[in-house]
Amino acid sequence: MTTVRQRRVGKGTEAAEDQPSEEKNVKPDGKTLSDHTGGKLWNVLSVIVGGIVAISLGLLTSVYVATLHENDLWFSNIKEVEREISFRTECGLYYSYYKQMIQAASIQQGLHGLVYDNKTESVRTINILERMNVYQEVFLSILYRILPIQQYLEPVYFYIYTLFGLQAVYVIALYVTSWLLSGTWLSGLLAACWYVTNRIDTTRVEFTIPLRENWALPFFAVQIAAITYLLRTHLQPVQERLTLMAIFIATFLFSLTWQFNQFMMLIQALALFILDCFDMLPTAKVTWLYIIQISGLLLVCVLQFFNSMILGSLLLSFNASVLIARTIQKNLKKGGLLNRLVQLILHVLLVLCFTLLINKFIKKILNLESDEHIFKFLKAKFGFGATRDFDANLYLCEEAFGLLPLNTFSRLSDTLLFCIYVFVLFLMTVVAVIVAFRNLSGSNQVQLMEKVEECTITLKPDAAYNLIHTVLFGCLALSTMRMKYLWTSHMCVFASFGLCSTEIWKLILKCIHLYTSRRTHVIKYSIPIITLLYISYKFWPGIMDELSELREFYDPDTVELMNWIKSNTPNTAVFAGSMQLLAGVKLCTGRTLTNHPHYEDKNLRERTKQIYQIYAKRSAEDVYRILRSFGTDYVILEDSICYERRHSRGCRLRDLLDIANGHIMDGLGENEPDLKPSLYPRFCEEIKKNLPSYTVHFTRVFQNKTFHVYKLAKHK
Repeated sequence: MTTVRQRRVGKGTEAAEDQPSEEKNVKPDGKTLSDHTGGKLWNVLSVIVGGIVAISLGLLTSVYVATLHENDLWFSNIKEVEREISFRTECGLYYSYYKQMIQAASIQQGLHGLVYDNKTESVRTINILERMNVYQEVFLSILYRILPIQQYLEPVYFYIYTLFGLQAVYVIALYVTSWLLSGTWLSGLLAACWYVTNRIDTTRVEFTIPLRENWALPFFAVQIAAITYLLRTHLQPVQERLTLMAIFIATFLFSLTWQFNQFMMLIQALALFILDCFDMLPTAKVTWLYIIQISGLLLVCVLQFFNSMILGSLLLSFNASVLIARTIQKNLKKGGLLNRLVQLILHVLLVLCFTLLINKFIKKILNLESDEHIFKFLKAKFGFGATRDFDANLYLCEEAFGLLPLNTFSRLSDTLLFCIYVFVLFLMTVVAVIVAFRNLSGSNQVQLMEKVEECTITLKPDAAYNLIHTVLFGCLALSTMRMKYLWTSHMCVFASFGLCSTEIWKLILKCIHLYTSRRTHVIKYSIPIITLLYISYKFWPGIMDELSELREFYDPDTVELMNWIKSNTPNTAVFAGSMQLLAGVKLCTGRTLTNHPHYEDKNLRERTKQIYQIYAKRSAEDVYRILRSFGTDYVILEDSICYERRHSRGCRLRDLLDIANGHIMDGLGENEPDLKPSLYPRFCEEIKKNLPSYTVHFTRVFQNKTFHVYKLAKHK
């Protein structure tokens, strides 16, 4: 583009020296000016229309998921306790802090209750704002209190509508990213349609509303859109500064709303590192992105009262290591191919060593063990030795942390998304390899330049970033199903960009010797339109059927349990049980818990393992002693855990406890040689027989088809 402008200036100068030529060109120049004005008006009109379409699609998606949520639960008609029970597991825990802030006498009192909380973990006072990412609940509760909407909107609706509103932001961000990459808003329209038609694999917001990822992923999508814009060439300084500010704000909000932010941004930092090593991104912009990640995470660290898990994150260590290594190796991008490869290998090793040393040093200084369960899980998952660690096995046995099921790809292929994605990914990867080789070799041979001319046009910095981003997050999704939502949403962006990209169609047509500018233009628009028509024809009736299908929330046993707790136990009572159920107990009844699902704390993990001995083969005296050490007044036993059949042998909770305790598992099957039979029967089964050795410590006070509640005796 720069060369073309320079040539035009040159021709204009020569024409100025020749008066007759200037006179001859007056009419064409006027026509050119007219064409230029018309082109600008057309671009402005296209941006306006594209923007309206983006906002409309975002709002429609928000209404769509809100309607699905209402239709699935009949949320507007069920009781408050049923609404709260619908926030399962950790969702209920997070929402309980919003409810707590709403019900507090004042905002100051509500904040004090969070900073000095003694109801989430019995016999301990913890700082909720430090331990958990709940600033969004705090902000939303304050907003609800100060806005004049209390008479018109219930607190729960204000909460869920905010989350559904963020889905609009999410879809608009995906739309804009695809638009920026391809240059046409038709690409954004296709990305948004794919996101909706593949809803099962792109989001789970309608049934896990308060989950941290539903708060965080819209901001992550905004950040990716802003990075894509930043990596465009010929940005004005003002545009660049504003974009960097947008990236910082999005990064900060993403980090503030999700405890796993550091791991996602580490993958992002790896993508930047790889591209920088192969000269595919401007080094100055990459440096700014590293600094933004560090500053955003440190700001969150301050707001979370210097949370040690953030300070000991691999992301901070890695980014610092890259910046240090770059100052040491100043000639990293000079020399021939062999020299560059040697320098690159040394650079990677240097960054790796610095990262491990810095991270080890920080964790040693801070005595940090909050995230050790994650590394134990990863070590066992990727085959670096079997483990009997209870926490690691708890993750390994959950389907959400297993490999991505193969039926995911068949669902994604039904909408043509996966097929097109694989095609675009293959083509772009080949181009990236060629460009990387050329950049490393530093060759200026004319023949080589001619061969890769199309490649350099196709693989612009913004496209290169999105390519590596989708590859790395694809690897994460393949290895851990729960993380697929980070990949599948970006898959919609990447596939739609490839289908609407002038450069990609130009490259394909040149390879098969059919290239003309007009043919490229026709294909660029006709193929996406045909794809949109196919998606509409095939999936619109299904969406309409889905919206017309009405269900109702039904969980009478849990409702009965919560109502009994509220009516028959003191407000200061302490409850023990499964961490998933206890999150609901806290939300629905406000009672004190022994443990909960927010697992990023070593003391809590050890406490949970001890509480779960109620499902192990332990004596009544042992279980009573353990429960009383945590101040327990009541213990809730669930038949669905005690007699679990959902998992196979070896992955049932009772099996994990038996293995951790060195006991032989129940049922037919092999056991490891060193496992021994337990001296005691399984507690959750034996207690129901009302034997004297049990009744002296435990008295059954509530029972239904699912739950059994026992009150602990208070021996002196």
